[in-house]
Amino acid sequence: MNDKIEKNFKNLNEQVDILRFKELIINDENYAKKVLLRENYFFLMGYRHLFMEPGDKKFKNGTTFEELYSLFLFDRSIRNILFKYILVIENNLKSITSYQLSKKYGYRERDYLKEKNFTSDPSKQAQVNDLLKKMKRQIRVNGAQHSATLHYVSNYGYIPLWILVKVLSFGIVSEMYSILKKEDQKDIAAVYEVDADTLTVYLPILANYRNLCAHEDILYENKTQKFIEDTIYHQLLNIKKEDDIYSQGKNDLFALIIIMKQMLGQEDFQNMTVELEHIIDTLNYNIKTIPIKSVLERMGFPINWKELAKIERSKDLNET
Repeated sequence: MNDKIEKNFKNLNEQVDILRFKELIINDENYAKKVLLRENYFFLMGYRHLFMEPGDKKFKNGTTFEELYSLFLFDRSIRNILFKYILVIENNLKSITSYQLSKKYGYRERDYLKEKNFTSDPSKQAQVNDLLKKMKRQIRVNGAQHSATLHYVSNYGYIPLWILVKVLSFGIVSEMYSILKKEDQKDIAAVYEVDADTLTVYLPILANYRNLCAHEDILYENKTQKFIEDTIYHQLLNIKKEDDIYSQGKNDLFALIIIMKQMLGQEDFQNMTVELEHIIDTLNYNIKTIPIKSVLERMGFPINWKELAKIERSKDLNET
């Protein structure tokens, strides 16, 4: 016997009634219905938690539909901004990686896709073989479908790595970095002024956030399974510690910002900071029931987060 309670379809009028029952103030019912139709009740309610009374299923006194929707739109804006700059990092990484490997191993796939070009660590051999199969499959699939790869196949009979990376996902490029020889990892990481192990941690976090941004998932309060190491930025921003562990910037959205600080050019990072500041100020103007500090805390942003843009990119991330 199935004891699960079914979630039946609710029309827009019923959805509004549910929100009112939860004591959400709806000033303009027609506007609320239009938003619910466009954005989806379920997705919108994913942003309710900061507005709810602790241990209760009711909204805090005075919370309006407009405030709830403002947080929803704020998160969408963050996704759009961060996605744009993650794509910059993705393109840079692909360019740097293809340059370093092509210079060393050759520009034909029969040369750069040799197993001996990757780590000889026995524990990673299955991963190496699997990734090589994925990359060769991309050549077969995209050779005739993507204009750049088609051009090289048709005119030269091969696809150089600097063209192949255009059709590889960030996830595959990130995984490829993790199975390179240590000296090749170091050469790539040196461009970002980080050590090879640090970049090995950073790349899958970036790839995860890239996918999250691309699929309209809740971003602002997302936590990753991986933690970044303590950095000089944590120290310079005077981020508080709890049980000798930094309370912000470890596996939250601010950890992503720290990664992007190290991997973006200074101008790009400053531009991103200005864009983030603008949407945070806009949200602060639109919400009255909760302080903007509550949102920033969910994001892992310290109060002085904007100071990060003024700090020169570190050549030694390790905290001293």
